[in-house]
Amino acid sequence: MTGFSVSLIVSNFSNVASYLSPIFETIPSKVVPAQIEKVVSLVSRTGRDLQRYDNSGYRQVVGCVPYRYKTQQVYGTESKEIEVLLISAQKGKGMLFPKGGWEIDESMEEAALRETIEEAGVTGELEEKLGRWQYKSKRHNIIHHGYMFALLVDQEFERWPEAEMRQRKWVGLDEAREVCQNWWMREALEAFVNLKCNTEEVEIEANESGNDV
Repeated sequence: MTGFSVSLIVSNFSNVASYLSPIFETIPSKVVPAQIEKVVSLVSRTGRDLQRYDNSGYRQVVGCVPYRYKTQQVYGTESKEIEVLLISAQKGKGMLFPKGGWEIDESMEEAALRETIEEAGVTGELEEKLGRWQYKSKRHNIIHHGYMFALLVDQEFERWPEAEMRQRKWVGLDEAREVCQNWWMREALEAFVNLKCNTEEVEIEANESGNDV
């Protein structure tokens, strides 16, 4: 099969999926087989034709710190501990939070949720924006603006678009600080911890001393 034929088939599949997607939304979920319901959600966006850049030419990137509460008994008292979800880097070693390009046909919040589903296979309630960081890509030598949100996870998928190329792992905050490979994501994690410490009575699994980033 020629490269042109493969490209044509993929293009046609994409067009059909785009056409059928709104139709499926109007049909009760019990009527549509689960395999069909998930077919569009299992395809990641690729390419950078729709990539968003600012006036300085900086690529706009957005992602999430996905988290959940782990309830446990401590000396007969129930306490809540926060765990965050890390994913393996697509190339190279280390772990990081899900993130990707913010495209021109979506809001920042939509991009954050989409990238988290594609890379980590989770979704939930998108909360506060944690901040913006400027960093330089090691692979492409391009300056990026990275925006991160807190995401309270309420759904974890067994199959997701990048499941075959990434591992995911729930970890405590101390471990996340140790294994997250990107300095700016570690700073986003600290912003997340400070936010939760100030707004909720949650037992944070952390040793604040010696963890400055």
